[in-house]
Amino acid sequence: MPRTLHSPAPSHINRRQAAAWIAAVTGASSAPAWAQAAWPDRPITLVVPFPPGGVADTVARPVAEALGRDLKVSVVVDNKPGAGGALGIGHVARAAPDGYTLLLSLSSISILPEADKVLDRRPQYTLNQFKPIARFTADPTVLVVRSDSPWKTVEEFVADLRRNPAKYNYASSGNYGTMHVPMEMLKNQAGFRMTHIPYTGAAPAITALLGGQVDAVSTGPSSVVQHIRSGRLRALAHWGNQPLATLPDVPSLTQRGHPVQFAQWSGLFVAATVPDAIQQRLREAARRAATDPAVQQTILRAGSPIDYLDAPDFATYWASDAQAMTAAVQKIGRLE
Repeated sequence: MPRTLHSPAPSHINRRQAAAWIAAVTGASSAPAWAQAAWPDRPITLVVPFPPGGVADTVARPVAEALGRDLKVSVVVDNKPGAGGALGIGHVARAAPDGYTLLLSLSSISILPEADKVLDRRPQYTLNQFKPIARFTADPTVLVVRSDSPWKTVEEFVADLRRNPAKYNYASSGNYGTMHVPMEMLKNQAGFRMTHIPYTGAAPAITALLGGQVDAVSTGPSSVVQHIRSGRLRALAHWGNQPLATLPDVPSLTQRGHPVQFAQWSGLFVAATVPDAIQQRLREAARRAATDPAVQQTILRAGSPIDYLDAPDFATYWASDAQAMTAAVQKIGRLE
């Protein structure tokens, strides 16, 4: 039988003091609930750890607009590129856990802590510092070259690189990022050499490809589909296991004898210690954003269909993905 508290309030205290005393003797649980009920009451920052123009930015902007409409406050996209995404991701890990700093990350969030271990560096964050809220897209990366390149198929590409080790180069969004890891996986499997040129994000890497500074990239379809349709770039293959909605005629690497797979997914995260009530409110807003026709059409026009997962399923998916990416980074090993 529960024990009754007998702590009468002194008669001389005023009403405000009495309310505080009652909250103290009955437990403080009502205070956080009252405080959380006001959230959000000011603008929210959605951190994108890459420059404008890449996959994460393409997803973040329509999602931020939809979240803002739902939450009735401004959701401002803040691009914080650097260190393959680790700079922006680490910023959110260290931000106040009040629900006013969110993260729109790619699958690089799973890769970078393991890369830091391989390089004997202190990680800028750990995975347990975050809670997944929603996955929005999950696109296999696509192997892309310029349309004036000598390669019309992935077989020609691999054969030429085997004959000419280290003659060609490729661009990425940074060491161990989501444009780097899939290419290293293909290099290891297919047995060719190619020089890696890291940039600060997908947009500058693709600009380098278009400008002739590099010979290939692996990136999400939304970053390059417009250039493929305009005839400036050619897609040779993708890292998925089924046809791509936006590039249905492009074969998978597995179909062409190179069984490597990689998905460049995008998801919404908060710091792990953000109150549960705020996380739940964000889940609801994210679900409505994912089903918003304007969001779906904007992201699809950019080259990525919505592939939504709510927090529980996303958490399961993320755990499996992180395990696979850890193994991939360990196989790539130390890069200087």
